[in-house]
Amino acid sequence: MGLASLEEAARASGGRGIPPVEKWNPEFCGDLDMRIARDGTWFYLGSPIGRKRLVKLFSSVLRKDDDGKTYLVTPVEKIGITVDDAPFLAVEMAVEGEGRQRRIGFRTNVDDYVEVDHAHPLRFEEEAGSDGLKPYVLVRGRLEALVARPVFYDLVELGEEEVVDGQKMFGIRSGGEFFPMAPAATLAGSN
Repeated sequence: MGLASLEEAARASGGRGIPPVEKWNPEFCGDLDMRIARDGTWFYLGSPIGRKRLVKLFSSVLRKDDDGKTYLVTPVEKIGITVDDAPFLAVEMAVEGEGRQRRIGFRTNVDDYVEVDHAHPLRFEEEAGSDGLKPYVLVRGRLEALVARPVFYDLVELGEEEVVDGQKMFGIRSGGEFFPMAPAATLAGSN
Protein backbone atom coordinates (compact mmCIF):
# COMPACT_ATOMS: atom_id res chain seq x y z
CA MET A 1 0.00 0.00 0.00
CA GLY A 2 1.40 3.39 -0.98
CA LEU A 3 1.29 6.63 1.01
CA ALA A 4 -1.71 7.98 -0.90
CA SER A 5 -3.64 4.75 -0.30
CA LEU A 6 -2.79 4.76 3.40
CA GLU A 7 -3.79 8.42 3.78
CA GLU A 8 -7.03 7.82 1.85
CA ALA A 9 -7.88 4.79 4.01
CA ALA A 10 -7.40 6.88 7.15
CA ARG A 11 -9.56 9.69 5.73
CA ALA A 12 -12.29 7.28 4.59
CA SER A 13 -12.63 5.89 8.11
CA GLY A 14 -14.97 8.75 8.96
CA GLY A 15 -12.60 11.35 10.33
CA ARG A 16 -14.04 14.87 10.35
CA GLY A 17 -10.84 16.66 11.18
CA ILE A 18 -9.35 17.66 14.48
CA PRO A 19 -10.86 20.53 16.51
CA PRO A 20 -8.51 23.42 17.37
CA VAL A 21 -7.85 22.18 20.92
CA GLU A 22 -4.53 24.07 21.08
CA LYS A 23 -6.46 27.35 20.88
CA TRP A 24 -8.88 26.53 23.70
CA ASN A 25 -8.07 27.57 27.26
CA PRO A 26 -10.86 26.24 29.50
CA GLU A 27 -10.73 25.79 33.27
CA PHE A 28 -9.32 22.52 34.63
CA CYS A 29 -12.27 20.43 35.89
CA GLY A 30 -10.36 17.59 37.55
CA ASP A 31 -9.27 14.11 36.54
CA LEU A 32 -11.41 11.41 34.98
CA ASP A 33 -10.92 7.68 35.49
CA MET A 34 -9.96 7.22 31.86
CA ARG A 35 -6.74 5.54 30.77
CA ILE A 36 -5.00 4.81 27.48
CA ALA A 37 -2.98 1.59 27.82
CA ARG A 38 0.38 1.04 26.10
CA ASP A 39 -1.34 -1.14 23.47
CA GLY A 40 -3.70 1.73 22.53
CA THR A 41 -6.75 0.36 24.36
CA TRP A 42 -8.88 3.04 26.03
CA PHE A 43 -10.43 2.31 29.44
CA TYR A 44 -13.18 4.11 31.33
CA LEU A 45 -13.70 3.19 35.01
CA GLY A 46 -11.43 0.17 34.45
CA SER A 47 -13.44 -1.26 31.53
CA PRO A 48 -12.26 -1.14 27.91
CA ILE A 49 -14.13 1.19 25.59
CA GLY A 50 -15.21 -1.11 22.76
CA ARG A 51 -16.76 1.41 20.40
CA LYS A 52 -14.07 2.65 18.02
CA ARG A 53 -16.16 5.67 17.01
CA LEU A 54 -16.27 6.80 20.65
CA VAL A 55 -12.51 6.31 21.04
CA LYS A 56 -11.92 8.32 17.85
CA LEU A 57 -14.16 11.10 19.17
CA PHE A 58 -12.24 11.26 22.46
CA SER A 59 -8.90 11.12 20.62
CA SER A 60 -9.89 14.14 18.53
CA VAL A 61 -10.02 16.34 21.65
CA LEU A 62 -6.78 15.14 23.26
CA ARG A 63 -4.08 17.62 24.16
CA LYS A 64 -0.77 17.28 25.99
CA ASP A 65 0.20 20.45 27.81
CA ASP A 66 3.54 21.88 28.92
CA ASP A 67 3.07 20.16 32.28
CA GLY A 68 3.46 16.79 30.51
CA LYS A 69 -0.10 15.72 31.32
CA THR A 70 -2.73 14.67 28.79
CA TYR A 71 -6.20 16.16 28.81
CA LEU A 72 -9.54 15.87 27.05
CA VAL A 73 -10.28 19.48 26.06
CA THR A 74 -13.45 21.23 24.91
CA PRO A 75 -14.07 24.98 24.71
CA VAL A 76 -15.47 24.86 28.27
CA GLU A 77 -13.75 21.90 30.01
CA LYS A 78 -10.27 20.45 30.52
CA ILE A 79 -10.20 17.00 32.11
CA GLY A 80 -7.08 15.02 32.99
CA ILE A 81 -6.66 11.42 31.85
CA THR A 82 -3.92 8.81 32.30
CA VAL A 83 -1.72 7.69 29.40
CA ASP A 84 0.54 4.69 30.10
CA ASP A 85 2.96 5.46 27.26
CA ALA A 86 1.79 7.34 24.15
CA PRO A 87 -1.83 8.23 23.37
CA PHE A 88 -1.66 6.69 19.91
CA LEU A 89 -0.23 3.54 18.36
CA ALA A 90 1.18 3.55 14.79
CA VAL A 91 -0.27 0.32 13.40
CA GLU A 92 0.44 0.53 9.68
CA MET A 93 3.26 1.96 7.57
CA ALA A 94 3.64 2.86 3.91
CA VAL A 95 6.84 3.84 2.12
CA GLU A 96 7.51 5.60 -1.16
CA GLY A 97 10.88 6.31 -2.74
CA GLU A 98 14.38 5.47 -1.57
CA GLY A 99 17.31 7.17 0.11
CA ARG A 100 16.98 10.95 0.31
CA GLN A 101 13.69 10.81 -1.62
CA ARG A 102 12.04 8.34 0.80
CA ARG A 103 8.72 9.24 2.40
CA ILE A 104 7.28 7.19 5.26
CA GLY A 105 3.70 7.47 6.46
CA PHE A 106 1.88 5.87 9.39
CA ARG A 107 -1.77 5.17 10.17
CA THR A 108 -2.62 5.18 13.87
CA ASN A 109 -5.04 3.02 15.81
CA VAL A 110 -7.55 5.91 15.65
CA ASP A 111 -7.05 6.34 11.89
CA ASP A 112 -4.94 9.48 12.00
CA TYR A 113 -2.40 9.67 9.17
CA VAL A 114 1.02 11.20 9.65
CA GLU A 115 3.95 11.46 7.27
CA VAL A 116 7.41 11.49 8.88
CA ASP A 117 9.20 14.76 8.19
CA HIS A 118 10.61 17.82 9.95
CA ALA A 119 7.20 18.69 11.47
CA HIS A 120 6.46 15.06 12.41
CA PRO A 121 9.79 13.61 13.52
CA LEU A 122 10.66 10.11 14.63
CA ARG A 123 12.45 9.71 17.93
CA PHE A 124 13.85 6.61 19.59
CA GLU A 125 13.98 5.97 23.31
CA GLU A 126 15.69 3.18 25.20
CA GLU A 127 13.16 0.75 26.59
CA ALA A 128 13.50 0.38 30.35
CA GLY A 129 14.69 -3.05 31.44
CA SER A 130 15.86 -4.15 28.00
CA ASP A 131 18.42 -3.41 25.31
CA GLY A 132 15.62 -2.45 22.91
CA LEU A 133 14.40 0.84 21.55
CA LYS A 134 10.90 2.29 21.40
CA PRO A 135 10.15 4.44 18.33
CA TYR A 136 7.72 7.36 18.47
CA VAL A 137 6.36 9.67 15.78
CA LEU A 138 4.87 13.08 16.52
CA VAL A 139 1.26 13.11 15.36
CA ARG A 140 0.04 16.58 16.37
CA GLY A 141 0.68 19.14 19.08
CA ARG A 142 2.75 17.25 21.66
CA LEU A 143 0.90 13.97 21.03
CA GLU A 144 2.95 11.03 19.81
CA ALA A 145 2.25 7.55 18.52
CA LEU A 146 4.31 4.61 19.70
CA VAL A 147 5.24 2.58 16.61
CA ALA A 148 3.84 -0.94 17.11
CA ARG A 149 6.53 -3.61 17.39
CA PRO A 150 5.72 -5.39 14.06
CA VAL A 151 5.77 -2.02 12.25
CA PHE A 152 9.04 -1.13 13.99
CA TYR A 153 10.67 -4.26 12.53
CA ASP A 154 9.66 -3.09 9.04
CA LEU A 155 10.96 0.40 9.85
CA VAL A 156 14.37 -0.95 10.93
CA GLU A 157 14.69 -2.68 7.54
CA LEU A 158 14.78 0.83 6.02
CA GLY A 159 17.65 1.95 8.25
CA GLU A 160 20.89 3.36 6.92
CA GLU A 161 24.07 4.87 8.27
CA GLU A 162 24.94 8.55 8.22
CA VAL A 163 27.52 10.68 10.02
CA VAL A 164 25.85 13.02 12.52
CA ASP A 165 27.99 15.46 14.49
CA GLY A 166 31.10 13.43 13.62
CA GLN A 167 29.63 10.08 14.71
CA LYS A 168 28.37 7.33 12.42
CA MET A 169 24.71 6.78 13.30
CA PHE A 170 22.12 4.22 12.21
CA GLY A 171 18.75 5.79 11.51
CA ILE A 172 15.78 6.34 9.27
CA ARG A 173 15.44 8.82 6.43
CA SER A 174 12.07 10.32 5.50
CA GLY A 175 10.77 13.63 4.21
CA GLY A 176 14.28 14.96 3.58
CA GLU A 177 15.33 14.40 7.20
CA PHE A 178 17.53 11.82 8.93
CA PHE A 179 16.30 10.50 12.30
CA PRO A 180 19.16 8.85 14.24
CA MET A 181 18.29 5.67 16.06
CA ALA A 182 21.60 4.67 17.68
CA PRO A 183 25.36 4.86 17.08
CA ALA A 184 26.22 2.44 14.27
CA ALA A 185 29.06 0.95 16.34
CA THR A 186 26.61 0.06 19.12
CA LEU A 187 24.41 -1.86 16.71
CA ALA A 188 27.34 -3.58 15.00
CA GLY A 189 28.61 -4.71 18.40
CA SER A 190 25.27 -6.33 19.27
CA ASN A 191 25.39 -8.85 16.40
